[in-house]
Amino acid sequence: MFRRDWLIAFTFLAPALILLFGFTHYPAIQTLIDSFWTTPRGRRPATFAGLGNYTRMLEDDIFRRAMINNAIYAAITIPTSVALALAMALFVQGRILGRGFLRMAYFTPTVLPLIAVANIWLFFYLPGFGLFEQLRSWAGFSPRNWIGTPDTALYAVTVVTIWSQAGFFMIFYLAALQTIPPSLRDAAAIEGCAPLTFFRRVTWPLIMPTTLFVSVNATINAFRTVDHIFVMTQGGPNNASMLLLYYIYEQGFRFWDTAYASALTVVMVTILALIGIGQFFLLDRKVHYR
Repeated sequence: MFRRDWLIAFTFLAPALILLFGFTHYPAIQTLIDSFWTTPRGRRPATFAGLGNYTRMLEDDIFRRAMINNAIYAAITIPTSVALALAMALFVQGRILGRGFLRMAYFTPTVLPLIAVANIWLFFYLPGFGLFEQLRSWAGFSPRNWIGTPDTALYAVTVVTIWSQAGFFMIFYLAALQTIPPSLRDAAAIEGCAPLTFFRRVTWPLIMPTTLFVSVNATINAFRTVDHIFVMTQGGPNNASMLLLYYIYEQGFRFWDTAYASALTVVMVTILALIGIGQFFLLDRKVHYR
């Protein structure tokens, strides 16, 4: 009977397991293997390169620039998106006029394709004619090319990411806030607890598991969300907005150096794995009551 139950269970799981291995685990293993070989070109087969692709990164200025840009990009988008999502959730969670409309308005950027979002923001940043430039001209400032200037290009695309993903994270915070028992608020009000104190002592600790979940997703997005880079800057000007995933795309599909792109992919996945493990195992004890 026991073996029969296991056989039935594996029969139901087999389609999902086959797809998971075929489209996730096998490509990951193959990418790791390819990172130790050279790229085959024409009739020249691939040869074993050992750690050659990895040592090449140490001398690659564009790779270092992409890593620095990605670190800045993540350092801005992660805390800002989380804080903005929480602020929006707190605002629309209360009894206010037009609450349903506000929730829809905050969530709307999430359902838009990031390519469409990038084109919208291209109009905002358009030198001389964009929305921001019109506001600046009314204030007496000279025109500025936000995505065409190395000093501002990375921050310009960072704003687009925050705007597009904060509404998505807001939904999770809104759900978490609605699980807090009203009796806690009533008891705090009777005791004369200030709203800020109630948030710091009660609300914030209770929504910490949601904060951990949101922060992990924000970290992943900081490394995988590059659709707007394709449309807005293509990593420029002068690699000022080059991110790691876009650099992998360039090496693998533009320059057809698949071996080096595989090594870059292994590095990116390793970074994400280390960050994810750190967030779950180091912060998990602090966000769940034992």
